Amino acid sequence: MEMIGYIVFAVYIVCLVYITVYCLLQFHLLLHYTRGKLKDRKSHSTSLELNGNKPFVTIQLPVFNEYFVVERLIDNICKLDYPKDCMEIHVLDDSTDETLEISKAKVEEYRQKGFDIKLIHRSKRQGYKAGALKEAMQYAKGDFIAIFDADFLPERDFLLSTLPYFEDRNVGIVQTRWGHINQNYSIITKLQAFQLNVHFTIEQQGREYADYLLQFNGTAGVWRHSTIDDAGGWEADTLTEDLDLSYRAQLKNWKIVYLEEVTSPAELPSEMLGLKSQQYRWMKGGAETAKKLLPKVWTSPLSFVQKLHASTHLLASTVFLFVFLLGVFSVPLLYFINPLQIDMRIMTFFLISLFAIMAVYYVANVEAAWDDQNKFKSIIKFIFIFPVFLSLSMGLSLHNAIAVIQGLKGKKSSFVRTPKFNIRSVGDSLVKSKYRSAKISPLTLLEGLLALYFFFASMCFYFLDMPPFFIFQSNI
Repeated sequence: MEMIGYIVFAVYIVCLVYITVYCLLQFHLLLHYTRGKLKDRKSHSTSLELNGNKPFVTIQLPVFNEYFVVERLIDNICKLDYPKDCMEIHVLDDSTDETLEISKAKVEEYRQKGFDIKLIHRSKRQGYKAGALKEAMQYAKGDFIAIFDADFLPERDFLLSTLPYFEDRNVGIVQTRWGHINQNYSIITKLQAFQLNVHFTIEQQGREYADYLLQFNGTAGVWRHSTIDDAGGWEADTLTEDLDLSYRAQLKNWKIVYLEEVTSPAELPSEMLGLKSQQYRWMKGGAETAKKLLPKVWTSPLSFVQKLHASTHLLASTVFLFVFLLGVFSVPLLYFINPLQIDMRIMTFFLISLFAIMAVYYVANVEAAWDDQNKFKSIIKFIFIFPVFLSLSMGLSLHNAIAVIQGLKGKKSSFVRTPKFNIRSVGDSLVKSKYRSAKISPLTLLEGLLALYFFFASMCFYFLDMPPFFIFQSNI
């Protein structure tokens, strides 16, 4: 019995160590971010401008069953402030519903208005989004390829703001920051924005300042055509083809420029099933990409610190596996604390992980994303939303852990796109049966039981007067 206790305690400590290391590396990115921001302010850097003739650009719009937003997408793209004779628009519509007819009508409407626009449709959705992008490359005449998912609404000056950075011949990709047109719709959208703000400030900009590997986020960015070819093109062997190609390009010495100041608004998933399908794809795809590319990263000429942060980036989804295990092993650990005479004071050290990640989220949101809001109100908002966000992360830990395990094991699954419903404000209705499932999966029921399990553990730690354990259990 004593041996079982030591095993339970060892697993718990390993999980805490893994999570703490991850949080400290995130804090390391925060340090790079704040130093880089200070340096930028001192240098009074300004954006570049296009000089001379404007390059020819191919705009690719991958679409699959986006009935509610495809019309909005095409209308928005055709409003870009760029000469018609210097761009072509390719609607890559693999839809199997009425979306395809809407796309055809819109393409014809703008073709009549003088736009170089065409619809590319595949009857078989082989390779999903990656397959559509790969097949469309044979039709792309542009030296540069801009890509937008169906729910994105780039600003009119998007191309004028991004293309000048390609004057540096080493730049292969320019990525812009995602905006959130419906972040105030519900608590679910607010929490998603809260998390994504970290990625699009501390993580992306911090990695660029530190000269670490970063990524193209699948949309709202521009590729140099030759970079895609040189890196081996789009591949569909992972669910995160964007992360995969980003790393392959950088390992070929292409540079990614990230523009935090250029925002491309998009629609966040407005309901839980949509959020979970997106999380599943990102978590599993990240694990697949890590399995595929980590050997190449560690045999590359990158520095040790670059390799370390690249590994943390590619393995970021595995944190959910350790969060889940931490929660599960917390209750059995209660039984062994006294028999094993565990010194509770050693747990206090791991609180550093909570403070580190809290600082990351505070700067990303209060100081960066919410910088135009009243500071006092922003702080109060942060105090409320941070623990709620941690609770959501814990709630998704089983779902995401399963995705990670499947990704690492190499189990293949289809690319399940996240449906969007043209939701902009709290006044918009989500009561649209199309694309919405009323089924409750067995996994959802299991997640409900686990929520009760974790709550029970938190209460046990609280009433047994074990503050460090209570804090971990309440906030993981």
